[in-house]
Amino acid sequence: MRLSPSLFFTTNCEPALAFYEQCGLGRGTILLRWGENDMPARTAAMRGKVMHARFEGPGVLFHASDNDDAEPMKGSAMMLEFDDLAAMRELFGGMSAGARITVPLARQVWGTSFGMLVDAFGVQWMFSCSGG
Repeated sequence: MRLSPSLFFTTNCEPALAFYEQCGLGRGTILLRWGENDMPARTAAMRGKVMHARFEGPGVLFHASDNDDAEPMKGSAMMLEFDDLAAMRELFGGMSAGARITVPLARQVWGTSFGMLVDAFGVQWMFSCSGG
């Protein structure tokens, strides 16, 4: 068994995945669209939006899609754990573009470097590094 989270966007899944790829988180490996290749489109507005995507990177696997009835993320976050503090700082910096930083990246009292942000697409991310 493996847990593979799925992110639900209303209409901006594709730009979010492009942003994550630009930041170095990984890349999309599957992209299926509503209304293409005999895939049904729930509404005309959803035609061409992402029905299903798979995103992969080193130690990263999640799925994503556009759903016109999606609700904003609440009560959960995507947790990224690092062994390399410099790599964590670089990714946090890249993903901070347009984000709301809720916990600045810093060494915490429990002994790890940690930070949190809500990215420009409304996804909550947690960054943790025990190595620094």
